[in-house]
Amino acid sequence: MAARALARGMGTFFKDCEHPESRWSKCPHEYKIRYRNPAGKQTEEAGFGTQDKAITRLTEIYNQKKAAPRSQSRAERIQKYGRMRFQDYAEEWKTGQRHLAASSVRHLDSLLEHHLYPALGSRRMNSFDHKVVDGFIRTMERNGVGQATQSNAFDKLRAVLLDAHRLGLYSDNPLDGVKPPQYDPARAVIPSLEQLRAIRTAGDDAFMLVVDLMSGCGLRNGEAFAVNLNNIVADDVYRISEQVVQSMRRYGPLKHRKAGEYRDVPLPARIRETIERYAEKHGTYDGYLLRQPTDPRKPYPFWGTENQWRRIKASGEVDIPERMVLYGNRHFYASNCLSNGIPITDVAEWMGHKSVDVTFKIYRHLLPGSIGKAAQVLDMSLAA
Repeated sequence: MAARALARGMGTFFKDCEHPESRWSKCPHEYKIRYRNPAGKQTEEAGFGTQDKAITRLTEIYNQKKAAPRSQSRAERIQKYGRMRFQDYAEEWKTGQRHLAASSVRHLDSLLEHHLYPALGSRRMNSFDHKVVDGFIRTMERNGVGQATQSNAFDKLRAVLLDAHRLGLYSDNPLDGVKPPQYDPARAVIPSLEQLRAIRTAGDDAFMLVVDLMSGCGLRNGEAFAVNLNNIVADDVYRISEQVVQSMRRYGPLKHRKAGEYRDVPLPARIRETIERYAEKHGTYDGYLLRQPTDPRKPYPFWGTENQWRRIKASGEVDIPERMVLYGNRHFYASNCLSNGIPITDVAEWMGHKSVDVTFKIYRHLLPGSIGKAAQVLDMSLAA
């Protein structure tokens, strides 16, 4: 394992894989960084998709350490922050999250207000350890909190506690040994091809367009609502550049991306035909296909498809898998890609996941490979 060091005191970044440094830019493994925290303890972080992101994080840590008063000892930091309530510390930490988009800030506020503060708000920061964190997870499980919300709430708690750990509040990482909430693959209910064919024609033209974009291009609901004819940048490529932010009822940047950033995805011919047919039949507004029925100047409302989806399910006339939600059409896209041998790294990029770990966690049961299958393939090769 090779590592590349930056300027003195800034730390190193590396990949914990068999690929040489010359191949890092092309191999799918994530970058890791290693540095010394304010307490002088060697620390590692993972999950960086590119070299630039790893360097940016090391630079951020280095600048934070330089900006800290040199006279402030670890004991002083422990005294100042150790007795601070979690809610007060989290509010101070939140002011530093300037990279978050407006929708992400609202999501963070919701998780803090409804899950983290009620359970941990009054707890002193110096009282956190792995038992406290594990107890928080069990509390969410007892309260019936959804798996996705459990995972998101834990991620925010982890971010706050790691920030405190970097300040030197804990000699041991309070997250060590904690098993984070796991996404249950059984919740990713996926329709069959026959069921999808019936679902896409069960509503109006707008409903069909949304279902086709989700199942054929992997768009999220809000991204499908922002479909634009001008985003067909090639016969077989669609550019996803924005989404309808329902809480604000306007267009906004993509999830995990800044304004102006985009991702290109494969555009199957049938999906392109659906887009062009809808545009020809219903027209467009500045290139947008879906608009608010009563005011075409406004984005398409989420209830436009949600109400139809509920009616379709309630009618019992269409074969829909039990517990399937509208998002299941996007799950079909992932299943279709992976079952046809498309690399999971490509699928993760096209679906806009923050990292390939997210894709693997949700869809690992869809990957065509298995130990038994691998044994059969290897045996065939050896016998050839």
